[in-house]
Amino acid sequence: MNDWIIHLVEGGGYLGIAFLMALENIFPPIPSELIMGLGGIAVAHGRMEVVPLMVAGTLGSTAGNWCWFALGRRLGYERLKPFVDRFGRWLTLDWTGVAQLVVFFQKHGQWVVFAMRFSPFMRTMISLPAGLARMGHARFLCFTLAGTAVWNAVLVWAGWKLGQNFGKVEEYTGPVALVCFAVMGLWYAWRVVTWKGREGGSVASPPE
Repeated sequence: MNDWIIHLVEGGGYLGIAFLMALENIFPPIPSELIMGLGGIAVAHGRMEVVPLMVAGTLGSTAGNWCWFALGRRLGYERLKPFVDRFGRWLTLDWTGVAQLVVFFQKHGQWVVFAMRFSPFMRTMISLPAGLARMGHARFLCFTLAGTAVWNAVLVWAGWKLGQNFGKVEEYTGPVALVCFAVMGLWYAWRVVTWKGREGGSVASPPE
């Protein structure tokens, strides 16, 4: 996977960066840390410029996130009820929790979207509940762009600082990603084992 990413970054330039960052936010196992870190190393070696690199990475990432957001808006959270009723245990979520999540997103979702740009666990999938809660397109895009730009700037700076020591990027991104996935798997298993759905009837739709 890493060799393919390196080849695409080197051969595709800024368009390759934008494509990979969009793909990274549709299929999360592709690490943005490696993509933008390589871009930062290319800047250090004079093969790329900071501004177009940041523009390509930020726009690509935002486009990938918008795909999940658009899917959520198209579905609408009401359509999820039969699915949640049937598979709630494996989702560790009941319908009361879904309704509460939607109400929360309608009130504070933009700050959640911004903050989750810095989370290795939820920075991609947070776009789906934002869409389900029917957050406004402009608000979603604004806060996604802002959070993504900050995160990408950190990654580019880190890659630039590493300079020629690219081996350190691979040395740390692989183990960190494995640890993150292991923690996520253990947390999910614990949630499934200990989860108990709340009893009750239907929950009223949150205000538009």
